[in-house]
Parts: sequence; C-alpha cells; structure tokens
Amino acid sequence: MKDKTPLHCPPREHEDDTTSIARSMTRMRLLIGRRFIGRLAIRKMGAGLELSHIDVIGIIRRLSQKQEVTIGAIAEQMHIDPSRGSRVVADLVRRGVLQRQASQEDARRTIVTLTPDGYRLLAQMEEVKMEAVASILADWPEQDMADFARLYERFVASFEERYRQFEAEIGAEPGEITGDHG
Repeated sequence: MKDKTPLHCPPREHEDDTTSIARSMTRMRLLIGRRFIGRLAIRKMGAGLELSHIDVIGIIRRLSQKQEVTIGAIAEQMHIDPSRGSRVVADLVRRGVLQRQASQEDARRTIVTLTPDGYRLLAQMEEVKMEAVASILADWPEQDMADFARLYERFVASFEERYRQFEAEIGAEPGEITGDHG
C-alpha cells in the first residue's frame, strides 16, 4: 500500500517556528524514506543498480576515510544480516564496482574497496544529487541559499550533538551519523 501522506503542508495559522520546523522535518523524513535521490540516481544511471548498491557504495566511501571496510561493517551500517551484505558486495564485485583485498592490518580479514569504476559511479551519484538540489533551489535568491546553507548546517550539527547526548544517556555507542546515500 502506497503512503498517501501529503508532502506539502503549509504552516498553520498561529503555529510557532519550532512546530513548523518539526512538521517540515517530518515531510523531509518522508522524502528521505521514499529514497528520492537514490531512485533518481538509479533512473539516470541505469545499469541495473539497486538502492542497496548505492547504500554500500556510500558506506564504503564514508567508512574508508577512517578504517578498513569489511562486509561486517557494511552490514552493520545497513542494519542487515552479514549474509545479505555479502550478497550485495558479491554482486558489486561481479559488476566491477568493488574489489576484495586482504587487510593490511590483519591478513586474515578481507576488506572491500572501490575500483576505478566504483569511483566513477560514486562521482555520477554525487552529480545526480547535486543536480537535484540545484534544481530544487534554482529559483531561490542567492542570499536565501547562503542563509539556508549556513542555518541548515548549524541545525544538523546541533541535531548530531543531541543525538550523541542521547546515545550517551542510554549508554549506547553512537552510530555513524554523517554521510549521504540517497
């Protein structure tokens, strides 16, 4: 059953700013949940890609900046079973997007890295995202875009800090909160 929740809900009369922001956040969460950017990238790039492929490529890009990336780490980030993660990685290896290598830290471990084709695919995905954002903001005055960029970054940074506080309060290890994969 398709979700029929309207995406645009104009602010209600007498609604305070906090409530308006929270309502907009709900609409944005719905858009993210519907995987608009990822689906747009798949449509533009084709090649039989799936959303899980885009997720894996994005996870490898983010995690590889800090650590060697294993199938277990990919599965953990995607909240899926390692066997499912292994199947997605195997498919991307067959497509020439990823390669498996022995870990330089522990030769018993196998790590996953992007191939040159994987980096090209990543660049194409980033281009699709930038085109989508640019088209959304196309009729915005430059000052509005600059203000929004500054304020949105500040908002997200505060949100991330509150998330870290929450995780500390419940005694959990903070999960990966940066990145963008559609």
